[in-house]
Amino acid sequence: MKKIYHLLALVILGAFTFTSCDDFLDMQPTNSGNAEGAVGTVADAQVVINGVMSAMTSSSYYGRNLFMYGDAKGGDLTIFAAGRGLDAFYTFNHTSNSNTYSGFWSRGYYCILQVNTLLSNIEKLEESGSMEDFSEAKGQALTLRALFYFDLVRLYGLPYNYNKTSYGVPNVTEPLTVNAQPTRATVEENYRQILQDLSDGAALLAKKKTKQSGYADYYTNIALQARVKLYMEDYDGALNAAWEIIESGVYKLYEPADWTASWSKQFGSESIFELGITTEESDLGTSSLGFYLMRYGQLKNAMGWYLASDYFLNRLGEDETDVRWGIMDNDEYWVDNEIERKGACYKYMGSTTLAGDGKATNTAVNIKIIRLSEIYLIAAEAALHSTKQEAGADAAAGYLNEIRRRSPGLAPATAATITDDMILDERSKELFGEGQRFFDMMRMGRTIEFNDDFQDIPVSHRGKTIDRTFEKIVLPISQDEINANPALENQQNPGY
Repeated sequence: MKKIYHLLALVILGAFTFTSCDDFLDMQPTNSGNAEGAVGTVADAQVVINGVMSAMTSSSYYGRNLFMYGDAKGGDLTIFAAGRGLDAFYTFNHTSNSNTYSGFWSRGYYCILQVNTLLSNIEKLEESGSMEDFSEAKGQALTLRALFYFDLVRLYGLPYNYNKTSYGVPNVTEPLTVNAQPTRATVEENYRQILQDLSDGAALLAKKKTKQSGYADYYTNIALQARVKLYMEDYDGALNAAWEIIESGVYKLYEPADWTASWSKQFGSESIFELGITTEESDLGTSSLGFYLMRYGQLKNAMGWYLASDYFLNRLGEDETDVRWGIMDNDEYWVDNEIERKGACYKYMGSTTLAGDGKATNTAVNIKIIRLSEIYLIAAEAALHSTKQEAGADAAAGYLNEIRRRSPGLAPATAATITDDMILDERSKELFGEGQRFFDMMRMGRTIEFNDDFQDIPVSHRGKTIDRTFEKIVLPISQDEINANPALENQQNPGY
């Protein structure tokens, strides 16, 4: 059965590389003649969903690369020396045959394939008269599928507010036949599917409006709606979603004095969707986010791959009492030059003392995908532009100041002083290391400046600055994927 499944995946979605921890995810495809036996109960469905979330912790997805991609390409991270790993994120040295990082594509579609097969199996069970209530499982699956497509369309498609008629990614919402060759939808069509999945998922999950740590619950869905609608510049919709979460009282912002310690805790009061990392299965060890962002040589095999750029440190340095300095520590520049430079980030080691988050290894730190602080920042930006009566600059400043309390040395925002750039700067400081910066800069049409003069690093694949007119702001479809699905041959992204 495993061979049949892998063959199907290869034909439909290109060459996948799986690790042993994915084996238990294998589900018999619906065209194999025995699909109705793959999932028979709600408990079976939850096992599959748990497996999908485990697959999300791969180094090629949320386990490392997606967050590294967003901050390296967004200019908040820089590299001290070339050749240590993931350099192409920073240098934009991508072609269809090299540095494609096709793991984003294959891992994303692997997760989508699992979800689609699960939903198909549940549909068959319901049609056959099953008395089990699969509402929650279906709601979680639809919410996760929306997240996967949102990530894929941001990686391979232009920003929605820049060119929504350009190519996005194939919209695949059901198990495919062996000879299927799905083609790329438009960015607008991808977003339409994302919103549909979120709407359908929310209706199913609304039966249980309680916090379910580690699961894509109702509030995860609403938080994703806030994020997606902000990217679409649907400010009224984004504000409504953000407001629902804030007003629910289910989550609570950390007091400034508690913010640093929150990174050593699992499923804290701000965590809306968090992926559990276990020491036995998903701990990436020396390949983890924590290792890639810590100081060179602090532990064996720590290479100092990436460190904060001068631009980010200057932004955070507007207030030396900002509590977010608490997860920063001296980097390799300090080691070599004995000049203090707090460019190493320890969010994913739990603390600057490498405390982890309560597990046997300090690299098995949970991945926080959506936090309440982001929801407040979404509310601030959306309120500034919303047409809703309760919105406006006063409301926007109020939302922003809840996060700006973490910078006690800075004056609070007011209706007269708040701007998009002030909110964007706060997003950079709060969400550093969480993969948001590049996508924020692109959706807002900003110019990114890179810290190339930090060290003598040759960069020949982009200029010192880029904006969203630069062709390589999206990844190439890898040649392996095109070979597996020739229908994509004439749909390669420009510049590749």
